[in-house]
Amino acid sequence: MVQGKAWGRLALPAVVVGVLAVGSAAVLIRLSGAPALAVAFWRCALGAALLLPAALVRRERFPRGRELYTGVASGVALGAHFGLWISSLDYTSVAASVVLVSTQPVFVAILAYLFFRERTPALSLTGILVAIAGTVLIATDRSIGEAALLGNALALAGALAVAVYVLIGRSSRTGGLGALPYSVVVYSSAALVLLAAGLAGGVQMWGYPAETWFWLWAITLGPQLMGHTVFNWALRYVEASIVSGSILAEPVIAALLAWVVLAERPGWPTLAGGAVVLLGLALLLWGHRR
Repeated sequence: MVQGKAWGRLALPAVVVGVLAVGSAAVLIRLSGAPALAVAFWRCALGAALLLPAALVRRERFPRGRELYTGVASGVALGAHFGLWISSLDYTSVAASVVLVSTQPVFVAILAYLFFRERTPALSLTGILVAIAGTVLIATDRSIGEAALLGNALALAGALAVAVYVLIGRSSRTGGLGALPYSVVVYSSAALVLLAAGLAGGVQMWGYPAETWFWLWAITLGPQLMGHTVFNWALRYVEASIVSGSILAEPVIAALLAWVVLAERPGWPTLAGGAVVLLGLALLLWGHRR
């Protein structure tokens, strides 16, 4: 599971911290009240701005040539993920959105087979089919309105985008590139893409009250830096499937927080479908580990 004995003992605990941080993202986004593309832009832009001085002080090598192109491509995928997933929270429940976006290991397995011809064990294939069945069940939940179908579709598209991001990131981080410069390039690229999309769509990207800025900073310091940046670092020492699989805990954390903080109780189709999806993802990961 862990590559590199020197950091092996820290890599997996770091992933746990990252999952806890990312699990709070959906509730913090709802509390911010800012437009989806604006939230996505600022969490990436502020994250890059905070990490750049640290990378410069440490005099770490920044990517060049092919590494730079790969980092930019990874950032575009990450920007697409944030834009799609955060937008889904405007239409569907936190529980449904987070469960569906957590199907990324399914897309990782499919894309790894299509592009790298990595074999999918029979148990993992069963898990993929079970997870798909769970997403279909979630799609039947209309407890929060007819727009839920659109929100669910956006969350699934966000899962596909983050699967691309994970696979690209794995190829970059195994080449010896440091987590800080890699994250700066990725977050900056994602921010530029999201800024262009927001301006083109006429979204209000700034001019928010102090309370909104408080939550935007909370999203940046928590889910962005303690979540995704930790994942970027861990990808050098931990297999991509493990990082993706650790996200199994995110829907549980997000749903509980939404229930307590937002008083948002998911419908029975979402609860049942979420349980089926998590079972499918567990089978998928179990098959790969065996």
